[in-house]
Amino acid sequence: MESRPAQPYWNPYLSGIGLGLVLLAAFVVMGRGLGASGAVASTITAGLNTVAPGHVAGNPAYAEYLKDGTSPLKDWLVFEVLGVFVGGYLSGMLAHRVTRTIEKGPNITNKRRLVYAFIGGVLMGVGAKFGRGCTSGQALSGGALLNAGSWAFMLMVFAGAYAFAYFMRRQWQ
Repeated sequence: MESRPAQPYWNPYLSGIGLGLVLLAAFVVMGRGLGASGAVASTITAGLNTVAPGHVAGNPAYAEYLKDGTSPLKDWLVFEVLGVFVGGYLSGMLAHRVTRTIEKGPNITNKRRLVYAFIGGVLMGVGAKFGRGCTSGQALSGGALLNAGSWAFMLMVFAGAYAFAYFMRRQWQ
């Protein structure tokens, strides 16, 4: 079986327009914007509610996901995130880009790269809870609604990333 070459990446400007149209459709159809941390919180709440329903009912951070009496897994953000995974995988397959690899620079081991990725993911998750939304919810949805807090959040995300990149750059060179 011969290997086919990977397809070129999409134009970032056209991709941005497409993302904007998806965001507009989310507001029109669902009445709210895009986000991902709500799906994670809904999934965690559903799991905890299975093993410790009293704890979930007594904790306001979890109880808000149970307020209407339906399963938190029926939240539309759960389906949105599942669609992102499925769509990303299908897109990668169609473009012949799905490979089993760890993206990293030459000066870092696989283990260290995975540890850094895990720590970064945990920090992003904690930050999303403190910031009342993930970067996609804050930047895309909040930014589109011209929320001052969302714009301040994104300015701090970029400032923090640029400041931290100075220390991480040598890992990628």
